[in-house]
Amino acid sequence: MSSAAREPIPFVDLGTQKLRIRAEVDAAIARVLDHGQFIMGPEVAELEAQLAAHCGAQHAVACSSGTDALAMVLMAKNVRPGQAIFCPAFTFVATAEVVAWLGAQVWFVDVDADTFNIDPASLETAIADARAAGHEPVGVIPVDLFGIPADYDAVSKIAAREKMWVLGDAAQAYGARYHNRRVGTLALATATSFFPAKPLGAYGDGGAIFTDDSELADTLRSILFHGKGANQYDNVRVGMTGRIDTMQAAVLIEKLKIFDDEIEARNRIAARYTALLKDHVTTPVVPEGVQSVWAQYTVKLPASVDRDAIQAKLRDDGVPSAVYYAKPLHRQEAYSHYGIAGGSLPVTDRLAETVLSLPMHPYLDEDTQDRVVAALISAL
Repeated sequence: MSSAAREPIPFVDLGTQKLRIRAEVDAAIARVLDHGQFIMGPEVAELEAQLAAHCGAQHAVACSSGTDALAMVLMAKNVRPGQAIFCPAFTFVATAEVVAWLGAQVWFVDVDADTFNIDPASLETAIADARAAGHEPVGVIPVDLFGIPADYDAVSKIAAREKMWVLGDAAQAYGARYHNRRVGTLALATATSFFPAKPLGAYGDGGAIFTDDSELADTLRSILFHGKGANQYDNVRVGMTGRIDTMQAAVLIEKLKIFDDEIEARNRIAARYTALLKDHVTTPVVPEGVQSVWAQYTVKLPASVDRDAIQAKLRDDGVPSAVYYAKPLHRQEAYSHYGIAGGSLPVTDRLAETVLSLPMHPYLDEDTQDRVVAALISAL
């Protein structure tokens, strides 16, 4: 292989996107510098209006990160010790972290082997286990992992029966669709992240919460600004510093203009990956009626394969890969004392040993994708 062919390729290519919109972003940043309203400037309200219109939610509340977005909803719901909140163990730590912040009991739930999203049957088991342990079930946080919306119909049905609220964790899935509805309209509230590598990413931290509940939206706006009432010196509740910077809002407004085009590209690239790899690895499954935004393209390797060796061979060919998540949350030291549905999460444990994520972004050209595919097949 030539030295040029062996040059490392990016796992996520933010540079090509930047070139596409550099002039517009520079102008947007210049406008913020000119008016000088770096906190809660006019771009923040404009971003919220555009996000709400884009996904169809009544309210969008922009905030400082996806983690803070989750936390603020829990604060608004007055989560407290003795209450049980359910989330999948196969996800990033932020989903459970915010529950622990407020002293509530995390109950880890297993996931579906095909979609990697929360398994409704395991959720049922976890609810029964929580009650048996003396915990009050109050909420569930399904995660739209890797860009695919969770099974909100099944989860919402269980939650309604159990008188629980649903908080969607769409940190990886803003822009996705679930039976002709956008993520952001599928639960009481939905949190997302604008971390730079996310499908819709800022140039720093940022997040948003979507809801159709006007009272909840007002409470969230209070919480993100130190629990303010009439102003920041009138504190009507315990809050936090959860505001998004005006600069990040300005950047996101420009990125949102090309976002739907990028979603189409991600789906085209994912379909091509699947066509090229389906005979070699287990490719991702997107349920009928669902559209992913492909935050990650994650395959399952054969159980007999040494994943570390595969990754090493890929690196030798200049092809990056990643494992999300090699150590599930119920096996993390900080969370090992929390509840586990049925006492074990076999699907989660199996996925942790076999998943592998490949380069995925809207600017992955066919030649580079062919190189990724060829390297993986060769390594296998």
